[in-house]
Amino acid sequence: MSIESRNWMNRDARPVREGGRYMDAARATFLKKTYVHLGLAIVLFIIVEALLLRAPFISSLVQAMAGGGMSWLIVLALFMGVAYGADKLARSQAGAGVQYLGLGLYVLAQALIFAPLLLYATQAPGGDGILTTAAMVTLGVSGGLTGYVLISGVNFSWLRGVVMVGGIAAMLTIVGSIIFGFHLGIFFAGLMVLLAATMLLYQTSAAMHDWRTDQYVAASLGLFASVMMMFYYVVVFLMNRD
Repeated sequence: MSIESRNWMNRDARPVREGGRYMDAARATFLKKTYVHLGLAIVLFIIVEALLLRAPFISSLVQAMAGGGMSWLIVLALFMGVAYGADKLARSQAGAGVQYLGLGLYVLAQALIFAPLLLYATQAPGGDGILTTAAMVTLGVSGGLTGYVLISGVNFSWLRGVVMVGGIAAMLTIVGSIIFGFHLGIFFAGLMVLLAATMLLYQTSAAMHDWRTDQYVAASLGLFASVMMMFYYVVVFLMNRD
């Protein structure tokens, strides 16, 4: 076999410069696909949320979702169930259609869970400013953390345990607040922003080091979940700062 033929066959193994460092071409292509899908998921979320907030039934839907403690508890349980199922579909090897179904379901679930918060925010004085500021903060922090991981190449896989323990503790605190009726407040929102930042570091590192290069849909879902969680609690933080 000629040298030219061997080079052509191994073209995906050749290192390419990506984000200030060298990686194999297959991983670089995977990262590009992952972040394209992340961007598409965010655009789809914005479209669905905009349509949802303009729907004539949105007020009654929000009241039904957040009308009482038990109602919101059921909504959270359904969201967690859908999120788990969507993640399984996105990881499936049954084909791209199944994977995209998982990502689409997760975007829809996020749009629904965001509806009460964003409806309240848009109706509050200065609501548009709050959402704009929250979007800018989320974009800036997410972009900074992503850039750091991509440029440095640091492996944050050790954060998996921190994310899992923090997520469980956060969920138990939220459930406790619903059952016992105590207000979580701005301090909890700040901690959740930190947890979301930790999740983003872990998910970005996983995209660089752990995901198979054909799992860009599932990787984008994980990143999308982290970004949406950060945006949600930045909005909560800004709304409770006064």
